[in-house]
Amino acid sequence: MDNKKEQVLSILEKDCTVSVEQIAAMLSMDVVEVAGIIDECRKNGTILKDRSVINWEKTNREMVTAMIELKVTPQRGGGFDRIAERIYQYSEVNSLYLMSGGFDLMVIIQGKSMKEVALFVSEKLAPLESVLGTATHFVLKKYKHDDVIFEEQPEDDREVITL
Repeated sequence: MDNKKEQVLSILEKDCTVSVEQIAAMLSMDVVEVAGIIDECRKNGTILKDRSVINWEKTNREMVTAMIELKVTPQRGGGFDRIAERIYQYSEVNSLYLMSGGFDLMVIIQGKSMKEVALFVSEKLAPLESVLGTATHFVLKKYKHDDVIFEEQPEDDREVITL
């Protein structure tokens, strides 16, 4: 990947609302060139989606986020990919990662309640033929997500006193 494309993508990754004109000015590039890079990246699947990071704690929406670790048996001829494809088809699944360590897959889901998440695990994930075990962790508070700090801490305005 060339340097110009990397620079454009880095800017968009931090803030997808930056206009083509703003990116061109920031990088001292032609607007048409920046638009071409963005268009090419959309077409070839490098840019998958534009989205906002929402702090749902500041709304009335009740939501619980869970991280579910799965220990699975890789399938012959498909390895982890075939079981992962089956799992990510569920509408409840927000993210799915192949991991190293004690578990093989990390599934991140959101539900309206802990009970809804528990039912998803017990009725949809755990019964899958390749799943050997699960461990569910609930997010209690988000401090930072996708490089966005959710609650800025007030600056300490106390004066320093030395003796």
